[in-house]
Amino acid sequence: MRAICYDPNSHLPREFPQGGVEYRNDHPDPAVADGECLVRVRLAGICATDLQIINGYMGFNGILGHEMVGTVVSGSSALRDKRVACEINCVCRECEMCAAGLANHCLNRTVMGIAGRDGCFADLVAVPERNLYEVPDVISDEEAVFIEPLAAAYQVLAQCPIEKRMNVSVVGAGRLGLLIAQVLATTGCKLTVVGRNPKTLLLCEKKGVQAIHTDHLAPKPDRDVVVECTGSPSGLDIAMSLVRPRGTIVLKSTHAGDEPINLSRIAVNEVTLLGSRCGPFPEAINALARQAVEVRSMISRTYPIEQGVEALEAARKPENVKILIKVNR
Repeated sequence: MRAICYDPNSHLPREFPQGGVEYRNDHPDPAVADGECLVRVRLAGICATDLQIINGYMGFNGILGHEMVGTVVSGSSALRDKRVACEINCVCRECEMCAAGLANHCLNRTVMGIAGRDGCFADLVAVPERNLYEVPDVISDEEAVFIEPLAAAYQVLAQCPIEKRMNVSVVGAGRLGLLIAQVLATTGCKLTVVGRNPKTLLLCEKKGVQAIHTDHLAPKPDRDVVVECTGSPSGLDIAMSLVRPRGTIVLKSTHAGDEPINLSRIAVNEVTLLGSRCGPFPEAINALARQAVEVRSMISRTYPIEQGVEALEAARKPENVKILIKVNR
């Protein structure tokens, strides 16, 4: 089958100095375990995490990709021929975290395209049946590919309830930041987005959300909640300059590297630092179905899988917001 693979030990293009990305048309089809389905990938999305993996994050080796919509071809009579989206954490259902209802933190989990399991930048991907959600007909493929990151955006509300009276900022106006901003805007809170990219800041303004370029930011520690999703260590520093004493920073960024961060202000101001990762698929699917969140304007370009390496290169450029990879019809 066709696949976009990453091997940190292979010879790679100069654009990816930390690892090897290559397109293959001879990759073996995935083996399907008991309880799994084989899914033919229709469309996949490139996430900032994919780019961080290429920079060495998680020490991953295999097929990249974790945002997708596809069609079930085997493994489940109930889902056969259905369009589906897929939760990325594949769990054991037996460890203490699973027993406590915290399966996303399963001690034995593999994560599609991120840790110990091949991803969806391929013709086929094998995933547990319990990870699959049927996509309603009212949601297009182009919208459905946003279900996984939109669920991560809704996780902010699941962990940190936002009230209308609150003063809230999102630091980072990239792919995830734009989704989080739309989700938080539904609460009626006083919301601002802080970022560096004029194009994405303009998208925020068009969606009715106040946007501020970091060059024009006058830091004032008066935000009740700050969501940090820049993908850079510097983002947390900005977040710390905005949050009020005993406020909350929701940390969404993951990144490679070991750049030191001074956390003194977290201690001095008694700030709650809350890590946040994957989120609820039903809320994301419902939001897209009722058009509560708009995602099509975020799509910059779609590449065929044969140009997957070029697609990853394009995803790193600030003029592009969301890059998609078309795999199958």
